[in-house]
Parts: sequence; C-alpha cells; structure tokens
Amino acid sequence: MPSKPIFMICGDKGGVGKSVVSLALLDRCLSRAGSALLVETDTTNPDVWRGYAGEEGVLAESVDLDRADGWIALVNLCDRHRDRAAIVNTAARNNAGVGAHGGTLHGALEELGRPLVALWVINRQRDSLELLKRFLSAMPAATVHVLRNLYWGDEAKFELYDGSELRRAVEARGGRSLNFPELADRVADDLFSGRLSIARALRDLPLGNRAELRRWQKACARALDAILDAEVSDERAGRPEPAAVV
Repeated sequence: MPSKPIFMICGDKGGVGKSVVSLALLDRCLSRAGSALLVETDTTNPDVWRGYAGEEGVLAESVDLDRADGWIALVNLCDRHRDRAAIVNTAARNNAGVGAHGGTLHGALEELGRPLVALWVINRQRDSLELLKRFLSAMPAATVHVLRNLYWGDEAKFELYDGSELRRAVEARGGRSLNFPELADRVADDLFSGRLSIARALRDLPLGNRAELRRWQKACARALDAILDAEVSDERAGRPEPAAVV
C-alpha cells in the first residue's frame, strides 16, 4: 500500500488562503480514504482545528512550529499515525520556524518513509514568491505545488509567478502550478464563523449556500486530485530526486 503523505499547507503570509485550502484538502482526503490526521500549527487562530476537532475520521492535534519541541511533536505524530495522510495547516509566520527547525522533519523523512508535499498558496504579490524560494531551499526533499488562489483574481492576473524562474524551479522538482477555486465570501464566513466542517456545512446551511459549497467542493476535488493522484503514481513508480533550487 502506498505510504501516506505529509501535506504542509504553506504560504507564510497571513490571508492568502491557507486555512480554506486545508479545509478543502481535509474534505477530499476524508472522501477518498475515510480518515486523516490534522495538525494545526496556527496556535493564535486555529480555525481549521475548530472546524474539524471531533469530526468523524479526523484525528486533530495542535503543535507550535515556532519552537523546536513543536517539530519533534510533529514528527512523532506522523510516526504514530502512518495510516493517515497528515494535513499540516501552517501559521502565517511559519517561514521562520521552517528555517530554524525544519531540519528536524527533513532529517526524519527517510525513516518515516513518508513523502513531504507542500501546497504553497499564493496571491498576486511578490512577497509570496520570495518566501517560496526560501522554503524550497529549506526543505529540499519536499515536492512543492503552487496554488494560485483565484479569490485574488483569475489566472491571467498571476503573471508575476507564471513568468518566473521560480515557477520553472517548482515544476523541475516535480511540482505543479494549479488554480484553487474561489468560494463565495458568505459561505466562507459560514464555515469559519460557525466552526463548521464542510460535511456539517452541507447538512446545516441554507440551500443556496449549500449549492455554492457543493460547486466549490467539486472544483476543489478536480484541482486536488491532480496532486493526490500524482502522489500515488510517484510512490508506485519510485519517487524521483527533487531538482535543485535555482
């Protein structure tokens, strides 16, 4: 059976959409496998943990990746629960923790036998890309996929990333550049203010809100399945060594 990946939802900046991507990935992993490990690292505003703690099939834990102890705890969780894909929702300031302590996870990957996959969420600003370059250097074993969050505009408006050397470096390492669909503000607000999982929201919200959520859920599935299916294919074929960062 293929090993279960460790997914890190990254972007470092606040407000780019990491939490909503984590919700979508959790929902998709539950749909495909029936279980997942959620590791919430945003200790200030743990929105994803609030929505999924106690949800059937989800083991929800919280760690602080600003501290060395948090990275040790993360490795131990991934070791104890190898039967579940791990979804790590990172905090806005995570790049400092990755630079200082990320070697703990990087050094454990071979023994864990689990691939590290980062979903890097971007808006249209330059600092998203500068922080991504630092992450690529700090976590050389990670396969990094870039998600253009279409909340910030359609794909054509992401020309800063699309024409960059950084995109070529990401794709040379086996990563993909994908579009992440926009969710209507009122439904996103329902999820976070109500501390709802997607499954509960699809039961409890008004009909129009549920219809928008189902549309978005299907669009997310198309984008995320490109990543999840690639992980299965890479595991069966033998994972290639990541290319160097330029």
